[in-house]
Amino acid sequence: MPKITKRLVESVKSQKKDYVVWDSDMSGFGLRVFASGKRSYVIQYRRDGRSRRYTIGLHGIWTAETARREAKVQLGRVAQGDDPAEERHDDRQAMTVQQLCERYIEDLHAGLILGKRGQPKRPTTVTTDIGRINGHIIPLIGKKRVRDLTKADVTKMMNDIILGKTRATRKTQKLRGKTILRGGQGTATRAVGLLGGILTYASEAGIVDKNVAHGIKKPKDRVRDRRLTHSEYQLMGEILDKAERDENLATMVSIVRQIALTGCRRSEIIELRWSDVDLPNSCLRLSETKEGASTRPIGLAVVEFLETQSLRKEGPFVFPGVRGNNAFGNFPKRWRQLFENTELSDITAHVLRHSFASIAHELGFSEITIAALLGHSKGSVTSKYVHTLDSSLVMAADTVAGYISGLLTGNQFKQPAYAFDRSARKRSLDQFLDGVATARDELGT
Repeated sequence: MPKITKRLVESVKSQKKDYVVWDSDMSGFGLRVFASGKRSYVIQYRRDGRSRRYTIGLHGIWTAETARREAKVQLGRVAQGDDPAEERHDDRQAMTVQQLCERYIEDLHAGLILGKRGQPKRPTTVTTDIGRINGHIIPLIGKKRVRDLTKADVTKMMNDIILGKTRATRKTQKLRGKTILRGGQGTATRAVGLLGGILTYASEAGIVDKNVAHGIKKPKDRVRDRRLTHSEYQLMGEILDKAERDENLATMVSIVRQIALTGCRRSEIIELRWSDVDLPNSCLRLSETKEGASTRPIGLAVVEFLETQSLRKEGPFVFPGVRGNNAFGNFPKRWRQLFENTELSDITAHVLRHSFASIAHELGFSEITIAALLGHSKGSVTSKYVHTLDSSLVMAADTVAGYISGLLTGNQFKQPAYAFDRSARKRSLDQFLDGVATARDELGT
């Protein structure tokens, strides 16, 4: 048996099942390695003829040395006749959902709750999770004991959120800031998903034996299936053209257009920095996204906008806020100003991303190409292509952005599927070859 040290803890590998590495120096002190990759410090002892296990805590909150000192304390108590595991069992039997959520939030802030790619959740995701916990989960089931929670309780929580029982407007710490809690099916679905994650966390910590949120039938999120039709794109263009005359909405209009033309997530456009923009290579090099670092090809319509925008550059952000060194704020409020009481009142910024993908599909592009345009992991442009993007991706971005730009200005396209329009393919090929020939003539080659 090895001695449990920092080096050992960081070197152990997860297996298909949980296992324990026991310490060579202190009998009963061990490191539990979960199949998920998490690690926790434990002690094991006998009381009344039974083997008992007591979890000290997760690695990260505890180090190998602090856990060793705590193990010594707890094993000393065992020698005096105490039963730490039984005492904790009694405490956990009494733990409420609110207390569990508070503990989960502490670990969120400590970076111990992992998201995609096994990395700590991003600050924006942490803020969103805490908002859902404090706005929906705690008000509805916070007083219930975790051990007593049932599938019926989770289902009732979900239905109450759908019915809007937690809908509210609350002040935030920002000056004149507020957050609006909404009900509905999408909110309910995501709240149940988050509760499931919290209960998985509780299961790994030994607080509960099973996750009662698993298997709950959740309503389909209709927003995720929403796509703009060609006529709705035209309507959006008319709304944006009209709003652009209001100087208070001009920046917001530009942001909405660029989300529509790139398929980027709203945060990726709002927080876009000039250092992320690579105009010569027609791409955005985003250092931090939901999928990690991401390189996104952008169409000519976007390139030309950014070239114009760069002439009035103010600070590090492409879309600066009132104070030039901050990114644009008030997106939700401005979004409502644009689309409230219109035929597009049901759409979200993410609908523009889905619609971009839908248009790309209509135009005949493959799933891998569409994934690369959107920055999805299965089509991600990795660092191997950091200098020059595949020209086919830039051409795809040109085509999709140009098509959507045309729809926004009221153009009607009869044949969206380029891949099946032979005459369009021939015209495009002829134009390309003519351009290559002209370039060679100019270079004298």
